[in-house]
Amino acid sequence: MTASSSDYRKRVYTKFGDKGETSLLYGGRVSKNNPHSEAYGITDEAVSAMGLARALTEDERVKDTLRDLQRELFTIAAELATDPEKYELFQEHFSPVTIEMVENLESTIDSLEEGVEMPKVFILPGGSPASAAIDMARCIIRTSERRVVALKEAGLLTNDLIIAYLNRLGDLLFVLARYEDRELPLERATGDRS
Repeated sequence: MTASSSDYRKRVYTKFGDKGETSLLYGGRVSKNNPHSEAYGITDEAVSAMGLARALTEDERVKDTLRDLQRELFTIAAELATDPEKYELFQEHFSPVTIEMVENLESTIDSLEEGVEMPKVFILPGGSPASAAIDMARCIIRTSERRVVALKEAGLLTNDLIIAYLNRLGDLLFVLARYEDRELPLERATGDRS
C-alpha cells in the first residue's frame, strides 16, 4: 500500500485551541481572551485591513508604505505575543520597537502631508475603496492601541514604545487615506455634502 501525497501534507488545523486556549511565543498556554492574545489579535486584524487597502490601491507609494507597515506590525504582534518572562528570548530573535521606528513614522507623515492638502472638515470615510480600507485599518489600530494600554496598566507590557508606535501609526494611516484620495473632488474625498 502506497501513501498518497495528502498523507504527507501538514494540516492547518491542530485542535490545540478547541478548549479556548492558545500558545504565546516561546511557550506558555493562555486563554484566547488573555490580554496578550487580544492585543496581538487586534494588531493582526489591522495587518489584514492594510492588505485589503494594498490590494485596492493603484498608487505605488501607498502600496509600498502599506507593505512596510504590515511587515513592522508582524514584529510588533510577535512582541505582544511574548510572555514578559520570555522577553529576552524575543530579543535574541527579533528587534523590538525602537524610537527610530516611531520617528520614521513621523517622517513618513511629514512627507505625505507635502503631497496633499489636509481637509479642514470632518472626514466621512469612503471616498474610495482603498482609502476606506486604510481608514478601517486606522480604526483597528486605535483598538490595538487601547488593548496595549490595558497591557501596560496590568503591568504586562515590556516595551512602552509600542504605544507610541501605534499612536503614530494611527496618525499615519489617517494621512495616508487622505493622500490616497488627494485627486478626488473635496466633496467626495471627505463625504461632505454641505
